[in-house]
Amino acid sequence: MLKFTRDHEWILIENDSATIGITQHAQEQLGDLVFVQLPKPGAMLQAGGAAAVVESVKAASDVYAPVNGEVIEVNQALTDNPALVNSDPMKAGWLFKLKVSDRSQFDKLMDEQAYKSMIGQS
Repeated sequence: MLKFTRDHEWILIENDSATIGITQHAQEQLGDLVFVQLPKPGAMLQAGGAAAVVESVKAASDVYAPVNGEVIEVNQALTDNPALVNSDPMKAGWLFKLKVSDRSQFDKLMDEQAYKSMIGQS
């Protein structure tokens, strides 16, 4: 199940784990990424709290945790190649994975149609 946040993160939910990244729209707004700061495995994140930082030639932006959970994996490939977020934000450019602690939080997130409506795409 794929969901989205108002802060332009996507979250792919698989059982009790979730993969998180930034949306195509977000990476287009940021421009070419030059640095990604990922959370530490084992870190406990709260929904809405800063989890990672993506830095482009234009600006640095926080990436927020869409749900509560424990970081179980980070995308180490981004350390050497942050541009993966630009070239493939929904697949190779994922940022981190969480072991989700409260599945009911998924209900507060948007589906793809609601997200596209929010950013003005049909």
